Amino acid sequence: MKVKKEYLVILTILITEVLGFSLILPFLPFYAQEFGATPLEIGLILTSFSFFQFFSAPIMGRLSDHYGRKPLLIISQFSTFIGFLILGFANALWMIFLSRIVDGLFGSNFTIAQAYLSDISSKEDRSKVFGLSGVAFGLGFLVGPAIGGFLSAFGFSLPSFLAAAVSAISMLIIFFFLPETIKRKKEIKLDIKIFHFNDFRKYFSDKLLSPKFWQFFTYVFAHTLWVSTSALYAQAQLGFTAIDVGLFLTYVGLISVIIRGILLSKLIDLFGEKNLQYMGAISIIVGMVASAFVAEAWMFYIIITFFSFGSGVLRPVLQGTISRGAPQEEQGSVLGITNSLGSISQIFGPVLGGFLINYFIPGSLGLVAAFIMSLGLVMMFREEIKNNEYKHEIAF
Repeated sequence: MKVKKEYLVILTILITEVLGFSLILPFLPFYAQEFGATPLEIGLILTSFSFFQFFSAPIMGRLSDHYGRKPLLIISQFSTFIGFLILGFANALWMIFLSRIVDGLFGSNFTIAQAYLSDISSKEDRSKVFGLSGVAFGLGFLVGPAIGGFLSAFGFSLPSFLAAAVSAISMLIIFFFLPETIKRKKEIKLDIKIFHFNDFRKYFSDKLLSPKFWQFFTYVFAHTLWVSTSALYAQAQLGFTAIDVGLFLTYVGLISVIIRGILLSKLIDLFGEKNLQYMGAISIIVGMVASAFVAEAWMFYIIITFFSFGSGVLRPVLQGTISRGAPQEEQGSVLGITNSLGSISQIFGPVLGGFLINYFIPGSLGLVAAFIMSLGLVMMFREEIKNNEYKHEIAF
């Protein structure tokens, strides 16, 4: 795969986006707890971001298909910038809610960035290219959580303002260094037809795309259920502080960089994408089941390694198969749907995670995540069996 300069620009943009988010991730639950939030209310805070992004992601993706990726990336990043500023000035629980809502309204950065990557890459390279978003996650998480956890010791406003500054830097990079890939179309009607329920119906009725969307949904739901409330799990199960959470998220970032930045392309060539799907799903399931029995910090890092490897290979491969099954002129819309599926999981995942930790043992979080991912694995096997039967019928 030839490395284009646009890949490096997008990678830089995604790194700054992840860096801003990862700065607040370690301390956000503890910040909310300062204002009396319960685990369930913390789940609702995380849900509020995803609820609004569920509606905005397909719209932003569709608009980027018409007006271009660059202006929509700037708008989405500005929304994130304002959200972090509100978080920095928060003096009540409702302001923390508001900060996540504002970010969710237009903060569909990854939807548009992935559409941009689709514009500049061949279908054969999609899965490898989508691994760039994983590299960005890894590099951002290498430093963001550690810095955010450390700075939270001096007050939660400081890392929030730093996250806002990082978002501002990202806007400047987009404005000055990112070339446009879309020729602006003359008009688009901003009516209810732009809303994405029709797109859901269209793409979920597609025999090629539908099973892949369902597989992607089980992955992102299991992933979000665990990740969104892993800080609460670590606090309840192992007594972790915000600094401890920052350190383990930094470790997750390191694994992501190794898997997606160094090994993914080689693993795809060596094992093939279908086998990597199975390997990724099984690795996640093993890690999540084991999380119910963790009693020491070193054991926790082992299960995180299994989970991070599985996520590192599974997400880009699933995104690549979805992208290859969609027409080139509809990449923004299709990737908007995949991100909406992520948002659906992020709406229900944090609430379910907060509920499980609030009313059951912390380990129930991993067991439920493992069950959901197991459903996705079954779907993968079923699709493989159907494809083999279809090829057999054609052969005879």
